[in-house]
Amino acid sequence: MTAALNPKFSFETFVVGAANRLAVTAGRAVAENPGTAYNPLFIYSGSGLGKTHLLMALGQGAKKLLPHLNIEYLTLDEYVEAFHAAVAAGQGDAFRRRFQNVDMLLVDDVQFLTNRKEMQAELLRLTEALQTAGHQIVLTSDRPPAEIADLDERLISRFSGGLVVDIGAPDYETRVAILRRKAEERRAKFQPGVLETVAAAEFQNVRELMGALNRLVAYQAVNDVPLNAEGAKQLLGLSATARAGGPAATAAPSGDEFGAFLHDVTVTVGKAVEAWRARVAEAVLRWEGEGYRTQRLEALLEQEAPAGVDDVIAGFARDAERLKALEAEVAALDPGAAGQSLFRDPDRLADAEAAAERVRAGAAPPPGPSGAFPLAAYAVGRSNEVAVSAARAVIEHPGKRYNPLVLTGKSGLGKTHLLNAIGLELAKAPGAIVACLSTQAFIDELIAAIDGNRMDWWHARYRQATALLLDDVHLMAGKDRTQEELFNLFNLFQDDERQLVFTAPQHPNKVTGLEPRITSRLEGGLVAELAEPDRAVRRTVLERLLAQQQIAPDAALLDYVADRPVDSVRALVGVVQRVIGAAAAQDQPVTAGLAREVLEGQPAEQGRRTGGFRTSGLVVSSLGGIRSREKMAWDWPDPVDRIVEELR
Repeated sequence: MTAALNPKFSFETFVVGAANRLAVTAGRAVAENPGTAYNPLFIYSGSGLGKTHLLMALGQGAKKLLPHLNIEYLTLDEYVEAFHAAVAAGQGDAFRRRFQNVDMLLVDDVQFLTNRKEMQAELLRLTEALQTAGHQIVLTSDRPPAEIADLDERLISRFSGGLVVDIGAPDYETRVAILRRKAEERRAKFQPGVLETVAAAEFQNVRELMGALNRLVAYQAVNDVPLNAEGAKQLLGLSATARAGGPAATAAPSGDEFGAFLHDVTVTVGKAVEAWRARVAEAVLRWEGEGYRTQRLEALLEQEAPAGVDDVIAGFARDAERLKALEAEVAALDPGAAGQSLFRDPDRLADAEAAAERVRAGAAPPPGPSGAFPLAAYAVGRSNEVAVSAARAVIEHPGKRYNPLVLTGKSGLGKTHLLNAIGLELAKAPGAIVACLSTQAFIDELIAAIDGNRMDWWHARYRQATALLLDDVHLMAGKDRTQEELFNLFNLFQDDERQLVFTAPQHPNKVTGLEPRITSRLEGGLVAELAEPDRAVRRTVLERLLAQQQIAPDAALLDYVADRPVDSVRALVGVVQRVIGAAAAQDQPVTAGLAREVLEGQPAEQGRRTGGFRTSGLVVSSLGGIRSREKMAWDWPDPVDRIVEELR
């Protein structure tokens, strides 16, 4: 008796990453062209990495494309058991004919052929017969054919004669995508950073990853306070050097909760207990079998005697049929976008309608530069003149002068400002599409595309850009999939003379975790360093900060603050805010004397006279004229409400 293909295990629910992409590609090719693409196809991997999922997805994909196909799926143990039963019943020849006549045979866990000479001979005959007839055979194992102990050399030759492909441990981006998808399926919400913390533990298989997620879900279910990243780390026993096989890897594997539910439903229907429950169960079985989420219907079974059961079932059916139509429409326009899970959730029909509308309107452009960072507002001095000069050259001759341009320097020196300023200028060109975003946002978008099986859409989204500007490129260190995608974009943009600009805290060759091919390309353009702000930069920034606060610039104040060394523009902003806050608290104007008192702890009257001429009751304004303190109301709003946006 062969096992049924689990409808949950489809290509649509299989998260594709760098470690399994080749296997999935081969599986799709076999599903689309059984018997001709790769025959046999042999897939191997360690436990819990998705062999069975992919094997069943392959079968279901082939059946969907070619409904007339006769497809058989079974594990090797089931094959052995069926063979022994047939021989015992004197039906050995009938057993052989049965399997030789299938169009596609899927055999799981063939590593158990070890020390089974009789079954090895049977499988060899079957493989030869299927290949001769042009019928497809696909096998999975936890090791490649040559490493299966005591395996007949002829079988090794047969298995290796098609395509042998492995599935590796999921990389970071794929682990995040898997966790997000599974959390969404369970309607579990976590604080930012929690799932990323779990993914960073480098579990060696998906089953262990699901065990960790189960613990998080269970913990939040019984606690009022949601977990944060640190709490998740403690709960799972993770550390900065956590490895698979450690405490985190001991979490219990995920069980098939819905499978248990369906069993209960089947028993209930079989016993004819309450007709309305039978109708709901039938609807659940139907729509779950087609790959739709059925929480709305399952909720009915948790109630004693819900009202309007038939109306709920009919409404669910209408929503599911609408999702079918939307998915078909989207698939015709953008095949990658059709794989989104929302097209399989009738409770998210509104989201699916919105997604379809976006696809109808065309692929949305990538994120662009922020208008808060114009080039005209960038303070220039000797400390950054090389970088600014290079930026202007890039703006005048995009893709030709310095490509890529890499802006380096520690935090707070204005890299982000200059990056966005370049993007804003490049965006002024007719037809320009400038992608300008943080590297973290770039990684998050990639993970979302992997999760939604929308990589084609993601590629089109960025390949249409005329310039790509990434802030903090060092954040992709250690993220192999992201670096691979950047490598491909890098080559495309350079070949087409489209501009690339990046920022990093230090020279690319000092960033650990970047692949050599990425580092060499970053070094191949111009690496321009931004140093600590010089006096000219400090004075310009100071004038602008005071103007934003509607404070008349006093020459002595400007000289005093500009002469004080600071290691970044951000630090200068902090200095100015301290002085402005002190002036507001003391109901005084902002002067050099006050600044000295605040910054040096020196009473204003003891320092050298600066700024205006001071008397006991009069203030000399830098704008001219004498104002009396007693007759003048100084309005200094809370500086917290007038925060100057920090520069990076």
